[in-house]
Amino acid sequence: MGTYDESAAGSEQRSVMGDQSGLGAALRDQDPYQRIAALEAELSHARILVRERDRLEEQLVQLREANEHLVMATVSAQSLRDLAEATNRRQTEFLAMLAHELRNPLAPLSMSASLLTSLGGTTGKLAHVAGVVRRQVDHMARLLDDLLDAARISSGKITLAVRPLALGAALDQAVETVAPRIRERGQQLQVELPGEALTIEGDPVRLTQVFANLLGNASKYTGDGGAIVLRAWRDDQDVVVQVSDNGTGIGADMLPQVFDLFIQGPRSLARSEGGLGIGLNVVRNLVGMHGGSVTADSAGEGRGSSFTVRLPLSGAAAPVAEPPAGPSTGEASCRILLVEDNVDACDTLRTLLELAGHEVAVAYDGRAGLEEARARRYDIVICDIGLPGIDGFAVMEQLRADASTDPAAGRLFAIALSGYGQSEDRERALEAGFDRYLVKPAAPAALLALVGQAREARQAA
Repeated sequence: MGTYDESAAGSEQRSVMGDQSGLGAALRDQDPYQRIAALEAELSHARILVRERDRLEEQLVQLREANEHLVMATVSAQSLRDLAEATNRRQTEFLAMLAHELRNPLAPLSMSASLLTSLGGTTGKLAHVAGVVRRQVDHMARLLDDLLDAARISSGKITLAVRPLALGAALDQAVETVAPRIRERGQQLQVELPGEALTIEGDPVRLTQVFANLLGNASKYTGDGGAIVLRAWRDDQDVVVQVSDNGTGIGADMLPQVFDLFIQGPRSLARSEGGLGIGLNVVRNLVGMHGGSVTADSAGEGRGSSFTVRLPLSGAAAPVAEPPAGPSTGEASCRILLVEDNVDACDTLRTLLELAGHEVAVAYDGRAGLEEARARRYDIVICDIGLPGIDGFAVMEQLRADASTDPAAGRLFAIALSGYGQSEDRERALEAGFDRYLVKPAAPAALLALVGQAREARQAA
């Protein structure tokens, strides 16, 4: 049996413990490096996170700034839009008022020219003076119309009353409009129309305006005794209308911008007729609204020019035009109340109507006109719109309201005579109770024709 050697066991135990303490020491020697490596890795990762955070914060600042700029831009754009709309509205209102104020003095001039013709006959020096006054008044009225149309087109306030229309009818009306000016300058107008009837979809008033503007432009830039040619023909599914002249022509530098607003060719000291550089711009816009196009061509200055309008043909048949009814030839006079605050215009028109055999009373403001209309029976009321006191709309509305107790007020024939020529003014006048609406300066023949129609209606009642 062996014996247990305690010293040997203790020695062995010390040996094992010694080995363990050496391993721990080794491990303890390695921990700082590992911890440093781990800390360095964590520090590197933290640096990356810090850089990412800084980048995100920078992007957030940029986004905030961009958002602020976007909000400011939106507010600024809305402010600019509101400012543009307000400016456009003020411009339209200003032009309407300008036209009204300029048309008011034109009305007595137009009436005075007609009176001169009535008193002096159709020949002699007096008739010549009357013709000059009348033509210049018409020229001023056309300039006003072009100015207002340019403003209304730019603001989108022009609407077309489109229907099937005979091309020849629009061209005839345009020729009739410009013929006095052409005759005055001794110019020759040659008209070449196709044998077949051509129908287009269009607004007869606006297309007549297009062709009259082109003919008037040709007359303006062609010398006295010059030649103007109006041609029309069919080209497949389009109609083509061309106005040519042998006048001053258009330079190559001016040709691309001849349809721009307020653009004119160089003026010659020998050319007395001016303009606003509006007519051709109105032509281009109106033709474009009809789905067509217009182009200009010239071989150069002094070599004439031509303007070509192309419009789509219509498959519909144009309505047969009825001959216009002329003024009544009946001898019965009418009792007319004339309400007009422009004293010259009022007195001149009264003289014209009295020479036509009518009994005329006048009032120079809205309230006086309303009182006079209620105090006495009248067949016809010719009333201005822009009146002191109460305007013409209110005068007519109150007169029509009297029809419930006074049937004669309902039978009254009312003609609005105004310097406001926008479509909304016309519509408002008709809604107020007017039967007809004439824009100053109204042609005396047109006004007398309406009076004749009212007289015939009264006689037939």
